[in-house]
Amino acid sequence: MNKIKITVMRKARYDDLIEKYENPIEHACDLKEGDIFICQELKKPDGLCDCAWESMYPFVMTLYYGGGDFYDGWMKNKKSAMISCNDGFRPVSFYIEVI
Repeated sequence: MNKIKITVMRKARYDDLIEKYENPIEHACDLKEGDIFICQELKKPDGLCDCAWESMYPFVMTLYYGGGDFYDGWMKNKKSAMISCNDGFRPVSFYIEVI
């Protein structure tokens, strides 16, 4: 089984959509670009939010068990994936790779 490294690559924020549609919330996402998480035994790393984990879990699981090459050559590194969380107001992009 492989160890999986998850790196926060980019955070976006759509203030116009937040203002128009979202109820105010505090601490929606405390992740920072450059944060790194190591996934072992398919357990969600501490500090990674549940929504992000749910979005990336199928890719993490595939890489963990030795799979890859998602979507027939999508990624230059066949043992990786670039996945965003499902927050439409402040999506975070994660680079997931086998280490």
